[in-house]
Formats: sequence, structure tokens, C-alpha cells
Amino acid sequence: MKAVHFGAGNIGRGFVGLLLHQGGYELVFSDVAAPLVDAINAVDSYTVHAVGEGGGDTVVTGFRAINSATHADQVIEEIAGANVVTTAVGPTILKFVAPHILAALALRDPSSPPLQIMACENAINATDVLRDEIMAQAGPAWDALAGRAVFANTAVDRIVPGQPEGGGVDVTVEPFFEWAIERPPFGAAPPTIPGAHFVDDLAPYIERKLFTVNTGHATTAYFGAEAGVERISDALADPAIAAKVEAALEETSALLVAKHDLDPVAQAAYRATILQRFRNPALPDTVWRVGRQPLRKLSRHERFVGPAAEAAERGLATSALVAAMAAALRFDDTEDAQSVDLQRMLREQDAGDFTASVTGLEPGHPLFGQVRDIVEDRQRDLHSTV
Repeated sequence: MKAVHFGAGNIGRGFVGLLLHQGGYELVFSDVAAPLVDAINAVDSYTVHAVGEGGGDTVVTGFRAINSATHADQVIEEIAGANVVTTAVGPTILKFVAPHILAALALRDPSSPPLQIMACENAINATDVLRDEIMAQAGPAWDALAGRAVFANTAVDRIVPGQPEGGGVDVTVEPFFEWAIERPPFGAAPPTIPGAHFVDDLAPYIERKLFTVNTGHATTAYFGAEAGVERISDALADPAIAAKVEAALEETSALLVAKHDLDPVAQAAYRATILQRFRNPALPDTVWRVGRQPLRKLSRHERFVGPAAEAAERGLATSALVAAMAAALRFDDTEDAQSVDLQRMLREQDAGDFTASVTGLEPGHPLFGQVRDIVEDRQRDLHSTV
């Protein structure tokens, strides 16, 4: 069996690639970073170091890497003969992955089993996004190719921090992981991925993860950065910051319980587990890494506005989530392009226009006024320091 994975970074090697290796797949990484591709091809194994309670080392073998920027034809050939294709490249990059998959499907033997495609991204229904890109690029030719692939959405969860200098292609991760995958698209032949679990309805898993793990992680980062704390674990060691993060996650939990009929006790336990993971002192994760790309994280269907908007529509509390958004507006990192753009836009745009364009909220939405108010507060702070 063979799997092609787009994105040979830390998540690709330390999570998705690891589990595919454990499932017995020959592993082909595709990436555009030439130094990374060369480093992977220079070794015949790498080690995933799970640090913290219950951790340990796992050696990965049976892999190679291809530079898709310079050897697209090789990537396409590998996909044409693969069983599985996965991605961990970021949702905005999926449109650049689509042409390779489309070309490979055209070459694929029609009598072979359908190619099983899963986008493992921090986004809701990312595989649907990838499928739609492939279909759009195929145009009328898609009808002849549709039977050669199946697409399944996934929810993935593992904290993989910035890696220490000199570690080569080894990866440090936390022991905890979760990979939930839609079962129905595969029929009676799901892929072999030990540790993954297949579910009939993925929506609760996707939103539980995004609105707990991602919301909580980013909230910790933004309040930590504001307090001048460097590490995520140290930020949560501050009782004041921990209380703000817990309050935000209580609001997202209330929404998840109401929307998906989750067991409140089970959700509270899940929330506590997530916060304990963030407190892992063995993970050298920084508020600056976790907080990067604030404009994306403040967008309409992301970890803050997404749950807060639905909560407001249901008449549920949102004040802690709005406070977290206010902290995100204060995230000022000159080394992060989106942070620089965020602060520039706050200086240049009207509060209402900024709120609408960044968050995607309509002026009549019940959350709009609360967000516009924190935008105005941040703008006053910026103007007072000029």
C-alpha cells in the first residue's frame, strides 16, 4: 500500500505520516521546501518524540520525499498509483494541491480501487474544499473521473510545537492525538490507519475540536502575549490568564452541548483534558507561534467568530469569547505578516468596515455591535500612542 502526503512539515511527519507508517503504507512526502525535501531524503529513518506523561519515541521508516515545485510529474505519477492521499498544508494551499491530484486521477487505472483522499487541516470540511477545487479545475471532464476517487472529511488534533534547533527531521509532539474520519464515503473499504477512528457524523467532532482546542490555544496565546509571557504552558500557569481561557471555553462548550446534544459532563471532562494538554511543560510552544495569522483566526467560520456568532444567535453568553477577540486585536508581532496587516487595517479603516471585512459579520447580526465596540477600543489605544 502507498500513501502520498502533501506537506512534509512537523504535522506531516509527526502525526499524519506517523500514523500512515503505522498502518503499513509506503510513505511519499510532497513538499515545495527544497531543503526539507533534501533533508528527508538524506536519512532512512526519523524519530517522533512524544514528550510528557505517557510519551515515548517512535521510529518511522519506509519514506521518501519529492519536491512538487520542481518534480510535479513525479508527484503525479506517485498519486496515480497510490491508495491514499492526505494533506497538512493549510486550507489556503489546497488549491495548489488540486492540480496534481486531478492530473493523477486522469492517469489512474479505472479498474483500480478509488483513491482515498483526506485533507487533514485545521478547518471545517477541508476535504470538501479540496474536492471542490479539483472539480472546478476539471470542468466537464470531472464526470469521467469522479469514480476514481472518494473524499472524506477529517478532524485532526495533536499539538506539534516549533521544533528545537539542530533536530534534523525528527519531530517533538505531545502524546495525545485524535484523528476522526468520516466513515460513509469509504463504504466497506476504509483505509488502514491505526489510532484513527471512523464516525458516521463528523460534524460534532470537527466543531468540538475547533471550538475547544483551537479556540483555547489561541485564547491562551493572545492573553499570554499581552501579559508578556513567552510559553503557552507558562501563560496557563498564570491564574488570571487561565480563568479567561476557561471562561471562553465554557461559552464554546455551552454552544456545543446545545447544538450537538453533547453530554455536558463529558464535554467538561474533554475541556479539562485540553487545558491540561496546554499546560504540558515539556512542550516548548510559544504564544507567538500559536498566535500567528490573527486575521485568519478572526474570520467568520474560525475559532472565535464562528462559535461566538452561533452562540449569540441562540441567546447564549459570548462576553468571554469577545474578550478573547479583543486580545487578538492587540496581538502585535512585527515578524508575522498578518499581525502587521491587522494593526495597519485597524489604523486605516472605519470600525464598522473593519468588523464587516475581517469577521464577515453583517451589521444586523447580534454579535456585530459587541465586536465593533472592541475594534473601536483598540483603535483608540492605537491613536493615543501615535
